[in-house]
Amino acid sequence: MAGLDESGSNPDVSLLYDINGLAEDSPRWFARAMEFVGEYGILLALVLLVLWCWWGARKRGTLDDAATSVAAVVWAPLAAALAVLVNVPIRGFVERPRPFVDHQDLDVLVKGKTDYSFVSDHATLAMAIGVGLFVANRRFGIAGIALAVAEGFCRVFMGVHYPTDVVGGFALGTAVALLLSPLAMALLTPLTKAVGRSARGSGLVWRRARGAAPVAALPEPESAGSDEKDLAA
Repeated sequence: MAGLDESGSNPDVSLLYDINGLAEDSPRWFARAMEFVGEYGILLALVLLVLWCWWGARKRGTLDDAATSVAAVVWAPLAAALAVLVNVPIRGFVERPRPFVDHQDLDVLVKGKTDYSFVSDHATLAMAIGVGLFVANRRFGIAGIALAVAEGFCRVFMGVHYPTDVVGGFALGTAVALLLSPLAMALLTPLTKAVGRSARGSGLVWRRARGAAPVAALPEPESAGSDEKDLAA
């Protein structure tokens, strides 16, 4: 399939030049920093955010509550991986070249990109993780979605994606994370509960809060013989 409209009158192209033009006007150190952030940094931050959310989910009150929360956190990276797999046939169908192929005057910060442009894998990964985290914990989810938006901006700033590539990635990541969430939770929750009840894997799912009192043992009933002795006395 032919790529999307690449004419200079296309607002998509105009916005590409506006955002990528910021790279031309920026100091080289800032451009290099944006290159690292857009290629690796934000994705690494999202991984750390998932781990942080998982650490807190383990401290829920009961094992069942913790297992459900951990299952939701686990779904976030799984949704991202699944969304990228879904993107493989989409890219092959659209076959949109990278923007620097048709617009050679762009300031491209990352060299060697030879695959198709629509949709952006980085934007898809980031938004799927962000939305997946939102399903698990709204506070972490908002932070993840904000990082995903920053990732999309970086990809256009770097000259390796059109804005619509990024928007398409956001839509794909959101759709996979939300639409498949009920099925994922139905499959993952029993698994995390089973891991939580196992001797080796319980710490991965549930950690009892400090200061929580253990369940008190019930007093044993007195035997009938002791009652008879008391009456005799």
